[in-house]
Amino acid sequence: MDLGIQNVSKAFGATAALRDISLAIHAGELIALLGPSGSGKTTLLRLIAGLESPTAGQVFFGDEEASGKPIQQRQVGFVFQHYALFRHMTVLENVSFGLSVRPRESRPPKREIEMRAMDLINMVQLTGLERRYPAQLSGGQRQRVALARAMAIEPKVLLLDEPFGALDAQVRKDLRHWLREIHDRTGHTTVFVTHDQEEALELADRVVVMNEGQIEQVGSPDEVYDHPAAPFVHRFIGEASELPVHLGQGQIWLGGQPTGLASDQIGLALLFFRPHQIELVDDGSPCLVGKIIASRRMAGTRRLDLLVGSGGHHVEVDVPIDHPAGQQDMLTFRPKVWTLFPENEDEAGVRRKEAREARVVYPRNRSAGPLRQYEPSCS
Repeated sequence: MDLGIQNVSKAFGATAALRDISLAIHAGELIALLGPSGSGKTTLLRLIAGLESPTAGQVFFGDEEASGKPIQQRQVGFVFQHYALFRHMTVLENVSFGLSVRPRESRPPKREIEMRAMDLINMVQLTGLERRYPAQLSGGQRQRVALARAMAIEPKVLLLDEPFGALDAQVRKDLRHWLREIHDRTGHTTVFVTHDQEEALELADRVVVMNEGQIEQVGSPDEVYDHPAAPFVHRFIGEASELPVHLGQGQIWLGGQPTGLASDQIGLALLFFRPHQIELVDDGSPCLVGKIIASRRMAGTRRLDLLVGSGGHHVEVDVPIDHPAGQQDMLTFRPKVWTLFPENEDEAGVRRKEAREARVVYPRNRSAGPLRQYEPSCS
């Protein structure tokens, strides 16, 4: 089942939860709505389900406009963060519930309901627990029951609202692999909400990055991680270091000093790079120099906290675990991969004022959109 969200807005009083959202979800996709708290992802999920009505815009199920339809007519399965199981019912009764309360004319025979529920219990790997009550199950097992119950009604669309949010880290990791396997076997169109970027990148076919009621970027996990479309996406997805720089004379400058990184643009910009996407430099070429203020182990690497440039900008870089960082005060390095974003005019105005006081000439922006550089050369 394809889903279409067209120019949807949602306001709660004077507060805008969604601002002119448009999104196409293809049949059989597993889509992650990813963003910080308050970004509008759960509101969007509830609009798809029919638990909320849009202030403006339309929701389509296939070619059918569904904005005015109640949840009972949308054939969606909804899995909540806190399970919402019936405590007085067994696992089998919980999974069977959606089928057993159907109107008489559409309700399958009791034996068929039980067989279908048992098939789902086996699918979610709870065989032998069908006579237990929710209080006798672990958190991960309860969430599997909730998913089986949602799938029992044969939904057109499966919706999950932070389904693993109440579980500990190891159980979450195990259930992520399991959910992906279930999705591939059933082929449901699935939309799930999460604020956990690792969860979204591991599970989803495409990730919808949301912020303040708007969509910042839609793309595959590789696209949103390797090619972020906005500074917010770069900061939110993965780990990022950033530096305020200016561009001119064919290269990138930090505080009036050349970094050795090439650019054919002119103007003020933000330079982003991942901590692991750097190389160490010891040939005296003009690259970035940072004062080491802290060092800590990160699995198989060492993470260094640096102050870079005359403004003391804080960045983080990763070096080999055996690097003698603890025996030195300074580190010379350069990004191997980076992204430039033009600075907005408010930020740029502040920097020009600071630059005038420091007698550094910063040109006005002539750049538009992100520019990615690979394997830079220092000069």
